[in-house]
Amino acid sequence: MIYAGIDIGSASSKVVLVSDGRVIASEVQPSGGSYGAAARRVVQAALAKAGLTEKDIAGAVATGLGASAVTIPAFQVSDVSCQGKGVNHLFPSVRTIIDIGGQSTKVARVDAQGKLLDFVVSEKCAAGSGRFLQIIARILGIGLEDIGPLALKSHHPVEFSTGCAVFAESETVSRIAEGAAKEDILAGVHRAIASKVEALVRRVRLEPDCAVTGGGARDIGLVRSVSEALHVELLVPEEPQITAALGAALIAAEKSAGHAAGARGQA
Repeated sequence: MIYAGIDIGSASSKVVLVSDGRVIASEVQPSGGSYGAAARRVVQAALAKAGLTEKDIAGAVATGLGASAVTIPAFQVSDVSCQGKGVNHLFPSVRTIIDIGGQSTKVARVDAQGKLLDFVVSEKCAAGSGRFLQIIARILGIGLEDIGPLALKSHHPVEFSTGCAVFAESETVSRIAEGAAKEDILAGVHRAIASKVEALVRRVRLEPDCAVTGGGARDIGLVRSVSEALHVELLVPEEPQITAALGAALIAAEKSAGHAAGARGQA
């Protein structure tokens, strides 16, 4: 039986297909301007990888900002619940999850089964999300994939005097004019984001082990800065962007099993 987890986020759309708790295919694509179009593209791409069609999907769960735009039959489940399920499947010891996405950062505390105990979301400001990195990368003229390795070369991180991404953008331009190195600017941005993350973690009370997910988890410089701010080692999934989609697929399988058991009980 094939189950699909579909996570339509502000920056990227993800699909995971599972069978017997094992991932058989996954896909990540930019969301673009239409959640509906993104959902169709990413689902078809994942199915093509596995050599399947929509008819092969026994059940699906949709999550993320664009969950309602998913056109195939799917339950809707909150992204934090899906993150908890997905991370628990990969790292059963994790009790705190930091998800650094394109629009916001979420911090959740979960139990031994990955069920949500508490969570907080960053305010509506790019400085607390991966969007901040996109803004700075554009100003510096570098690719997102180059940010982490370059920031690790910093010896004198820039101290940003503001926690607002809009003002930080202007401050970055000024620092470039002053001759600040790109790596020092990036390291400063990482520290600014890590400070925001640390404040969120304090609100839910850090409990190890701690994992970091989302597009921000692909930035090794940011992961190191968050680790240093929290004084803990962070666990990073091999594919940190698909953990919510993975959890959604696993929840879809559980829902299907529950319905089947209910039907047998009524027979």
